[in-house]
Amino acid sequence: MSRISRLPSSMLRVAACTGIAALTLTACGSGSGSGTANAGSGSVKVGLITKTDTNPFFVKMKEGAEKAAKDNGVQLVTAAGKFDGDNAGQVTAVENMVASGVKGILITPSDSKAIVPAIEKAKAKGVLVIALDTPTDPESAADALFATDNLKAGELIGEYAKAAMKGKTAKIAALDLAPGVSVGVQRHNGFLKGFGATDKDVACAQDTGGDQSKGQTAMENCLQKEPGINVVYTINEPAALGAYTALKAKGREKDVLIVSVDGGCTGTKAVKDGKIAATSQQYPLKMAAEGVKAVATYAKDGKKASGYTDTGVTLITDKAQDGVTSKDTAYGLDNCWG
Repeated sequence: MSRISRLPSSMLRVAACTGIAALTLTACGSGSGSGTANAGSGSVKVGLITKTDTNPFFVKMKEGAEKAAKDNGVQLVTAAGKFDGDNAGQVTAVENMVASGVKGILITPSDSKAIVPAIEKAKAKGVLVIALDTPTDPESAADALFATDNLKAGELIGEYAKAAMKGKTAKIAALDLAPGVSVGVQRHNGFLKGFGATDKDVACAQDTGGDQSKGQTAMENCLQKEPGINVVYTINEPAALGAYTALKAKGREKDVLIVSVDGGCTGTKAVKDGKIAATSQQYPLKMAAEGVKAVATYAKDGKKASGYTDTGVTLITDKAQDGVTSKDTAYGLDNCWG
């Protein structure tokens, strides 16, 4: 990332950014919500807007976009919300990127519905808009979606959990994301489908926001409500590790099966260590790389990406189950992020 040069650099940086940051994407900082020029040197600009710039998932996504920008001879500019759910920050980023002349925008929507008007305005200006990881609502609001099949990700760990239980009666805890968030709904429903269960079979359901400490609290609440829980579905690996902490405090960590989704390096190591039985690994780097390539193609010949592109998901476990396709943690660690 470029820096404004030596003389009182902090003063120069403030002066430069103050005058132009509101409407222009520059190298004026890397904090959440700022727009930064990151990679590539072509005349075609591609924008990447993530939910935050601190989550390892989005850090890896940005890395994929940077490499793809260099490989495809385009310039990448990036921005991020100040927090997960910062729709206003993402709207501002879209507007700034359109004003700066981007040919396409890749975005992981913080609010799938609320971002739609900004996307529609961008598309009306001839900007190709591709959703990454999280679909817009409706999905057709973006020109295309490059993402994990989250329903399939949930199905994989549901099938695994069912096989691993070997006919034992399951008492299920579902540590979910938040009401109405498409990614969370799809993973939850996929797990139930893979397990052959319904919401009526869930002994305890709690929202965690995908947060480790909230995952721990949720698991504590579930154990208080139903001490016999023996299967735990979690929206992601931070929530899974929170659940593991709560179970360990009760001496239950070895007799409760925890399954999850994401495939980050920390989560994959937790599978290797036996804290999580299995996880469905997704690939943020590929999402971003394919998105940048699609914008470069659009700029070159006017061909627009459309529809849904599945960027893949793999079940990772060191305790394979008959009839369930999986790869071990050696593969998982070679392909993890974060």
